[in-house]
Amino acid sequence: MASGKTPSSRSRAHHSAATKGSAARDNAGKLEENLNVFKSDNFDADSYVHSKCNSLNEKEIRQLCSYLLDLKKASAEEMRRSVYANYSSFIRTSKEISDLEGELSSMRNLLSTQATIIHSLAEGVQIDSMSDSVMNGNAANGSLHEEVREPSDLEKRLMEFPDLLDVLLAERRIDEALARLDEGEQIAAEAKESGALSPAVLSALQTAITERRQKLADQLAEAAGQPSTRGGELRAAVLALKKLGDGPRAHSLLLSAHYQRYQYNMQSLRPSSTSYGGAYTAALSQLVFSAIGQAASDSLAIFGKEPAYTSELVMWATKQIETFAQLVKRHALASSAAAGGLRAAAECVQIALGHCSLLESRGLALCPVLLKLFRPSVEQSLDANLKRIEESTAALAAADDWELVYPPPPRQSVRSSSATAASITSYQYKLSSSAHRFNFMVQDFFEDVGPLLSLQLGGKMLEGLFQVFNSYVNLLIKALPGSMEEEASFEGSVNKIARMAETEAQQMALLANASLLADELLPRAAMKLSPVNQGNFKDDPRRRTSDRQNRHPEQREWKRRLVSCVDRLKDSFCRQHALDLIFTEEGDSHLTADMYLYMDGDVDEIEWFPSAVFQELYAKLNRMAILAADMFVGRERFATLLLMRLTETVILWLSEDQSFWDDIHEGPRPLGALGLQQFYLDMKFVMCFASQGRYLSRNLLRVLNEIINKAMIAFSSTGMDPNSVLPEDEWFIEISQEAIERLSGKPKAANGERDLNSPTASVSAQSISSVRSHGSSQGTGQTL
Repeated sequence: MASGKTPSSRSRAHHSAATKGSAARDNAGKLEENLNVFKSDNFDADSYVHSKCNSLNEKEIRQLCSYLLDLKKASAEEMRRSVYANYSSFIRTSKEISDLEGELSSMRNLLSTQATIIHSLAEGVQIDSMSDSVMNGNAANGSLHEEVREPSDLEKRLMEFPDLLDVLLAERRIDEALARLDEGEQIAAEAKESGALSPAVLSALQTAITERRQKLADQLAEAAGQPSTRGGELRAAVLALKKLGDGPRAHSLLLSAHYQRYQYNMQSLRPSSTSYGGAYTAALSQLVFSAIGQAASDSLAIFGKEPAYTSELVMWATKQIETFAQLVKRHALASSAAAGGLRAAAECVQIALGHCSLLESRGLALCPVLLKLFRPSVEQSLDANLKRIEESTAALAAADDWELVYPPPPRQSVRSSSATAASITSYQYKLSSSAHRFNFMVQDFFEDVGPLLSLQLGGKMLEGLFQVFNSYVNLLIKALPGSMEEEASFEGSVNKIARMAETEAQQMALLANASLLADELLPRAAMKLSPVNQGNFKDDPRRRTSDRQNRHPEQREWKRRLVSCVDRLKDSFCRQHALDLIFTEEGDSHLTADMYLYMDGDVDEIEWFPSAVFQELYAKLNRMAILAADMFVGRERFATLLLMRLTETVILWLSEDQSFWDDIHEGPRPLGALGLQQFYLDMKFVMCFASQGRYLSRNLLRVLNEIINKAMIAFSSTGMDPNSVLPEDEWFIEISQEAIERLSGKPKAANGERDLNSPTASVSAQSISSVRSHGSSQGTGQTL
């Protein structure tokens, strides 16, 4: 068989390639031919469109119109984005164009004056030379053929025109002077067209008009620049100057006059170190924003909404606001920001924003500029205030006795009614002294930051408060006896100490402080930053669920982080108590494999009872449950989860203790029947008291079953069936229930059954027979 292509296939490929090349050349030729239409010098766009549209049906025309409208909208949006992105350049360019127009107008006037003067000189020289030649010729001939012509009435009026203008300017009769100038320009224009005036007279008239116009403009500018010029006189002067054709100069003079006026009024405002920042801010705001508002009104009344003048007004107002913000920061915000006086800083900002917002009715939305200028000072005040909360709370934590008490009654102060309501709301909760202080300072903090919501500092406020709470939780962890070795791992823990919580009640109080702050008090205070809680229904219990659902995602994430801080404290608490339960002070373990391995021997009779370490676990959980019932009123779920976590910590340690299981599987002696029964009884005892205490979690049940399976597998490795040595389920349940009764003194539950109302009823302990069968199948396979 031939390995290459056949001639016919090669010819077809060559023909196909040639066809494609030909098609490409044809397409390129058609495109070039279509473009040649637009290259022609005689291209008519209207005819081209008509020729194309005639071949389209109604549907295609509608599609084309829709496409063109979309293209128009996209172009307009792109233009808007371009203008906003280059707004400062646009304003600067507009001002430069305006200034250039003024300069061009001045140059045009100067060139006109110069041309008039040159023309007048040339005409005068020509007329004099012609008169001399004519007079000489007539004298030579000895006769005069014509007499000197008398001036006309118009020429006589024009001869008096400069003097009349000088009188009007001297008497400052502006309106009459403007009318006379307009009349003179009209006469000059008509005479130039009709030739009613000689070139010399016309040139003299134009020169007089130009000179008097410039003199009037100088008089108006001087009057507008005087501080004593009142509002009506100022507007009249600026309007007259605009009528003279010098609009840019007139607008600049208007703004300058308002600036000089409020600068003169500010001389009576003398801030001192003892002056009240809010009063100074109010007085200064009144002066500055009144001047800006009056300038905006005058500009709109005289110049309208012309972009060039509007841009100049915005730039001028922005500059005045920048100067105003510097004065407020220097004389009012600097001291309060450094000292953490958030309320004083917020009041100053609120006063300034209140005055600035009044300019919006006059077309000036300058509040964003003011907010941007004030933001650094307010952030400094926020940081100082949060630092003060942290330091004050840390100082109290060093002397806190960790005893939960109700807060003192709310004191009467200048705080708002909402702050008092918040104090009354938290009155029903018990906290230690440092936690009460932390809560009150946080409530005051959120009352102070209310006026600052427009600064868009909500994220920074929440983040700063989270860091302060995290620092307080670190102090609570330090107060646990077993956390001394962890101090170096806490950020910001240098030079901060906390009084040791020695008793279980004091250690539970640490958890009560952190959980109540994170779950209830801090999120409730932070909700003041949400607009949904600014209404009258914020204290309505019926709205609480809805408010919680509508909370801003940022605040939900913030609460989740607060709870994670409490989880760190909970983990430290459970780890410490688990270690205290398992190990002695000398470092020996209470929970070893020997306590099960050495039970088998020459023992006549055994009194079956749970091992001491699990008895102590139950006693500890029972004591903590009693304490939690008093400390976590209304928050029983937190107490249940805490006991659940502590039980899991102990059982997980047993499950992951590799040395324990190495001894069980490969120890000095195998696990015997009595050891297996005792181990099984201990695990069943944990299941029983955890189920009755309602903290038997799915995870705890799973780990207990895995531990039982491990023990049954270890016993099966000896060649024996664990089911053959383990009694029935009722035997273990009865012994566990008797142990619970003896250790707690509570009456036995009916029939030894679990509480059907337990939240863990759906995950009740699996029957021992199922555990046995599962463990036996894994361990022995076909044993017995």
